Amino acid sequence: MRKLGRITALLAGAALMAGMTTGTSAASTPRKAGPITVAYVEVNSDSMLNVGKYALSGGGNVFDIGVIFAANINYDTATRSAYLSFNPNVQRVLDNVSTQVRPLQAKGIKVMLSILGNHQGAGFANFPSQQAAAAFAKQLSDAVTKYGLDGIDFDDEYAEYGNNGTGQPNASSFVYLVSALRAAMPGKLISLYNIGPAASRLSYGGVDITSKFNYAWNPYYGTWGVPTIALPKSALSPAAVQIAATPTSTAAGLARRTVSEGYGVYLTYNLGAGDSHAYLSSFTKELYGQDAVYTN
Repeated sequence: MRKLGRITALLAGAALMAGMTTGTSAASTPRKAGPITVAYVEVNSDSMLNVGKYALSGGGNVFDIGVIFAANINYDTATRSAYLSFNPNVQRVLDNVSTQVRPLQAKGIKVMLSILGNHQGAGFANFPSQQAAAAFAKQLSDAVTKYGLDGIDFDDEYAEYGNNGTGQPNASSFVYLVSALRAAMPGKLISLYNIGPAASRLSYGGVDITSKFNYAWNPYYGTWGVPTIALPKSALSPAAVQIAATPTSTAAGLARRTVSEGYGVYLTYNLGAGDSHAYLSSFTKELYGQDAVYTN
């Protein structure tokens, strides 16, 4: 399911930037000053390797995080339970992490897996019990461990709550899910695509899960919108652009505002094949004072 229907800061310190590297080979990657940049990749049509093909003219990666879009939360009507599902294209990336993911991580780029609803009634906000939420969290953490990924991104869209006799969103589910996931993978990333019922249900029973997220971002491309979660500015992306579809003037303006208002993340979507360095330069010049260079 593509997100095309929704067309329309600096980091807190050097320690946070250092945390964006992975493995020994990443240690030699030049570090840039400024916000981190995130790229969602539609792996149904494009390669994750595109994330690693862009550098800044002065050194360092354009992108700091690549997001595999997307795995799904599906519903098993026989067992009446949610389960993690990979379509053939996502599975192909995961089966070939040595060639599709490790080269990115070797450059210091984190690789996350986005989880999306799939019209079956299962979502992050309607688990029938804490045990059910914890069971799904285990599936997520097991996938991160098995494939050597850097974290999980939650995108609560297309669940179609109520389908297949499933429940409507409740107050406890997402709190239970994120709490269990954070406990299972304390050193990994968890991000919130700030949309859907789950995004407005971040506290329950005296537990607030805000601090369990590393990042949150605006889900509406070509717009500016500060995510409604009480994370520091260094962890938020009010800017969101769809590469090639959002006008370059808008992309540049959103990047300029990101820096001037002190936010630490800049979100992009739909990084495809081919040379897009001219488009990327429209925002890298504002974020980092450097052009983007295509290094295929």
